Amino acid sequence: MKIKKIPMRTCVCTREKYPKNELIRVVRTPEGTVIVDETGKANGRGAYLKKDAEVILRAKKSNVLNRQLEVEVPASIFDELLEKITK
Repeated sequence: MKIKKIPMRTCVCTREKYPKNELIRVVRTPEGTVIVDETGKANGRGAYLKKDAEVILRAKKSNVLNRQLEVEVPASIFDELLEKITK
């Protein structure tokens, strides 16, 4: 039986590669809004963050998502990210 390839993605904050299911995707949609993409398939420019509270807080402090998505990311997105990883 053939082994299925595991997709790897890079965390924009830590610059480390992880399997896609260990990261959470934040997307700037074509309309310019920023959303948390749970499916991993939303249309738009995406950036991945590790599912870790420290990484999310560091990304908020360093404005790395603002640079990656080329738009101002609202603070509510970081609150939503923290809420999703604590479930």
